[in-house]
Amino acid sequence: MAESESQDGDYNRGKMVENIKTDLEELLEEMEKLTVRAAWMAYSYTAIQTNADLSNAMQHSEDVFLMCKEQIEKKWQEVLLE
Repeated sequence: MAESESQDGDYNRGKMVENIKTDLEELLEEMEKLTVRAAWMAYSYTAIQTNADLSNAMQHSEDVFLMCKEQIEKKWQEVLLE
């Protein structure tokens, strides 16, 4: 009986260790993704700060996008009312 309980305990510990390894691998992968995103953000920030034309072009693109979005929302409301 004690031997069976010992085997169950060993199995549970082994399963717990495996779960911890899996969790740590997932966390490491997520940290790697966040690190890459942070690096690209820093790169983009540097590019924007050092190139005024790029900043202006991005601002223009954002303005045009917002105007288009507004027009689409208006048209969508018109379609819903019909």
